[in-house]
Amino acid sequence: MSHPEGLIPCIGSVLWDLIGRHPHTMRRGDDRPGTVTRLPGGVAMNVAQTLVRFGRRPTVLTCIGTDPEGEELIAACTGLGVDTSLALRRGDLPTDRYMAIEGANGLIAAIADARSLEEAGADILAPLTDGRLGDADAPFDGPVVLDGNLSEALLKEIATSPFLAAADLRIVPASPGKALRLEPLLRLANATLYLNLEEAALLAGVEFLAAPDAARFLIERGSARVLVTDGAQPAADAAADGLITGQPPMVEPRRITGAGDTFMAAHIAAEAQGHSRPFALEAALQAAATYVAGDDT
Repeated sequence: MSHPEGLIPCIGSVLWDLIGRHPHTMRRGDDRPGTVTRLPGGVAMNVAQTLVRFGRRPTVLTCIGTDPEGEELIAACTGLGVDTSLALRRGDLPTDRYMAIEGANGLIAAIADARSLEEAGADILAPLTDGRLGDADAPFDGPVVLDGNLSEALLKEIATSPFLAAADLRIVPASPGKALRLEPLLRLANATLYLNLEEAALLAGVEFLAAPDAARFLIERGSARVLVTDGAQPAADAAADGLITGQPPMVEPRRITGAGDTFMAAHIAAEAQGHSRPFALEAALQAAATYVAGDDT
């Protein structure tokens, strides 16, 4: 089955982001003035809304409550052009939330409350098995975004699932704290991993000085393709046919949360349009830099 109507399933967290920002450097224990915003977030959602901006058609496979926050979230996603028609709705689970504090020196702290997504488990994947996106006779064979907010048990199930064996899996950990959950997916022949340097080091069990070293190491350990970013330092894209690097544009950072998801979405969109690996890497780095430098309006 070719992917229905060009849809790109984004599997993982769709929740409310509560982000507090202070324009100067912050330290542990600081109490500072700033701005607090609430907006649709979660890795799957962040990637999906960036895919929309690049002209693609994402649909989210996630769990969203039927509580008032869930109804607001569905409306907000629809307003951003992200399809939620295949999302699992549960009346017995609250809509998930994420809270972060950012300063001029980056992310200070964050807590992700994705309990509902984890509890819903494999039920969120039903559209891939019941014919809406694919089934046993015709599994989905287009790009699929997969984020590490899913439970370890579900990620292990996905690693051996025939319903995703033909897909172009694009995988992101969601955070360094969840990177090790991806271990069952590391050596899948149809997987592309999007990691930052810290996440790559955790998965490899080795400290790296630079992104190219990390990407090359993971390929040597059996991964099919790995992209590694390192903030303002060079990023790398490694695969069996070689390694390429790219230098992120220099910008003054004004926001951090969502930058990696923007990088991933821009990269997927560029390759979906048929662009080369070097072009896609440069396009993704430019998109992420533009996001980081942008204001909050």
